[in-house]
Amino acid sequence: MSENPFYRLSPFIQEFIYANQWTELRAIQVEACRVIFDTDSHLLLAAGTASGKTEAAFLPVLTLLHDKPSSTVGVLYIGPLKALINDQFARLQDLLKEADIPAWHWHGDVSQSQKTKLLRAPRGVLQITPESLESLFVNRSNALVRMFADLRFVVIDELHAFMGSDRGTQVICQINRLERLIRVSPRRIGLSATLGDYHQAEAWLSSGTESPVVTPRVASGPLKIRLALEHFWSGDAGNDKHAPKPEFAPPFAQYVYRNSKGRKCLVFANNRAMTEEITRDLRQLAIKEKSPDVYHVHHGSISAALRESAERAMKDTEQPTVIAATLTLELGIDIGQLERIIQIGPPHSVASFLQRLGRSGRRGNASEMFLVSEEERPSSTEILPDRIPWALLQAIAVIQLYLEERWIEPAAQSKYPFSLLYHQTMSTLASLGELSPSALAQRVLTLPPFEYISQDDYRELLLHLVEIDHIQQTEERGLIIGLTGEQVVRNFRFYAVFKDDDEYAVFADAAEIGSIMYPPPPGERFALAGRTWEVIDIDLKRHVVSAKRVQGRASSSWLGGGAEVNARIIRRIRQALIEDCEYGYLQAGARARLAEARQLARASQLCNRPVLSLGGNLYCILPWLGTAGCRTLERFLRFVCSSSFSRVSGTSPYFLRFETNVSDGSQILRTLIENSKHFSPEDLLGANETSQFDKYDEFVPPRLLREAFFNDHLDTEALGRFLKELQQVGGWEGEV
Repeated sequence: MSENPFYRLSPFIQEFIYANQWTELRAIQVEACRVIFDTDSHLLLAAGTASGKTEAAFLPVLTLLHDKPSSTVGVLYIGPLKALINDQFARLQDLLKEADIPAWHWHGDVSQSQKTKLLRAPRGVLQITPESLESLFVNRSNALVRMFADLRFVVIDELHAFMGSDRGTQVICQINRLERLIRVSPRRIGLSATLGDYHQAEAWLSSGTESPVVTPRVASGPLKIRLALEHFWSGDAGNDKHAPKPEFAPPFAQYVYRNSKGRKCLVFANNRAMTEEITRDLRQLAIKEKSPDVYHVHHGSISAALRESAERAMKDTEQPTVIAATLTLELGIDIGQLERIIQIGPPHSVASFLQRLGRSGRRGNASEMFLVSEEERPSSTEILPDRIPWALLQAIAVIQLYLEERWIEPAAQSKYPFSLLYHQTMSTLASLGELSPSALAQRVLTLPPFEYISQDDYRELLLHLVEIDHIQQTEERGLIIGLTGEQVVRNFRFYAVFKDDDEYAVFADAAEIGSIMYPPPPGERFALAGRTWEVIDIDLKRHVVSAKRVQGRASSSWLGGGAEVNARIIRRIRQALIEDCEYGYLQAGARARLAEARQLARASQLCNRPVLSLGGNLYCILPWLGTAGCRTLERFLRFVCSSSFSRVSGTSPYFLRFETNVSDGSQILRTLIENSKHFSPEDLLGANETSQFDKYDEFVPPRLLREAFFNDHLDTEALGRFLKELQQVGGWEGEV
């Protein structure tokens, strides 16, 4: 047998390779073939976007499935987005058209007739979302063995998008539950473009199994990257003297328009509202110049038809196309050859920056991203920390961490996912029916994500669920779903473990446009799909808004949520303020703003003094911690130091401000140190406070919520390090 893996692939795959004029298999595809053909290990494929990861997984897997057909579904592919599954499904159909291996996709937009065909004769490859897989457990548990008894492989795409999230822990639970049910241990394959910690990813992929994970390390040439970062003052004329007046469109929108015009371009924003605003402004600018309307919006509240139309426009034509998107296009949907990425606002993580950057630059071209930072011009009367351009600095920090260190954040891991524990408990009872408490604990509490949760904690959860009628105890002392719990489980929203907003579907001329969370009253206007609409009528019962398209501007109907920022990014912001070096990608406005910020930081010693006086009894702390550390410090000031400090507020994770009657900065440091000597983590919560972060926290006993908050949402180690640094600054001895 030849050592060239090409000759080990099935003939229909070889023909596909010839037909597509591949000159050779890529290195990652060669290594994947070696692992799949010659070992029994799990496989983790980590390489950049458009590196051929998907083919690397499927070419050898489909070869094995072709050589030895499975009697049920042989390959289960789990993807994070319906659009990604649709894209991969189309690619698989093309690959498998000469093979007797059916491919299926299953999610909310797939017709019932197609699902019925699969249920009648389950074979081949099934591509599915975590939510649809959960629906199978709840509604078709009797069919699972018949569907998956001969399952050979589980492929998890965009693995980095699952790790550290509720959906990721849900997926691990689902795979382990399925393996126990069918008594088969399929090999697992993880695909990812951005991983910060390979060992962590390998441990996550193999959760609940004893098989090792092989991660081929394939050498790659230097990345070709073109970056530009520009800064704008909102309301100013901007850096272009010839640009339209700012009342027509903000300066940064004019910049985006000029740099996307005539190109295939993705414009990423950090929330849905901004995608709507920038699309509206780009269209207005195009109308003024009598240019064609090539602008689309792509986010979770846009109807599937409009999202697919945007994807087709980008992929299927050679004409310029501009799509404004949130993370819905951050993942690996194939939308053709992109010329440029534009990022509005700072990336919240290095991983997100890389994922978005990698959407361009395929086929050997350089990856190209223009980043745009906008802020309101601070007045001379504003307090010092509000005069620092934190968004611009965060963008610089993210870029520098990657350019200098190739550093990417590790995924956050939850030790006490009680919301998911509730969800999997209810799903298991819905799937299997009555179980004794011990049998239920054996099936649920032993799942890998719950390894830190004690039997006593689980007993407390079950007793609470009985008390609130989500679970009932039968005369035989078994457990079943209660009447109140039935209303939760039988709602289609149950299948998702992430919070979903109760949105209103928007229709215009009988066509669905998308959805909004907070519809304005009839006669008022709102923005959706990059256009302006006027409300005609609202059906509160059906959650439907009837609207008509109008001209003019309107506000959007979303509130953006903040993302967690890693402490390494915050520390790199501090370094950017201290160092003198220039960054070659900064444009004129950004260079000037950074120089101004550095001058202000040096004059105020902002980077060297942890506590700064803001005048009178107002002070601020710059802890240089991440989001979790800053959250912990804020609670330390509010609850532990409440007798000395009041009205604690700020802009997390950059700084905190407070009022105090303590005489000076030195005494403030001493007060912080003294308070740190005699407090416990429980003091960081109010007496009756139970913070609810996750979807099903409302059904979790208060004590368990407090336990989860201490361990998963606070960073007491970071607080301890910060207080230790204060101790060294003040010259005091003793333990913190």
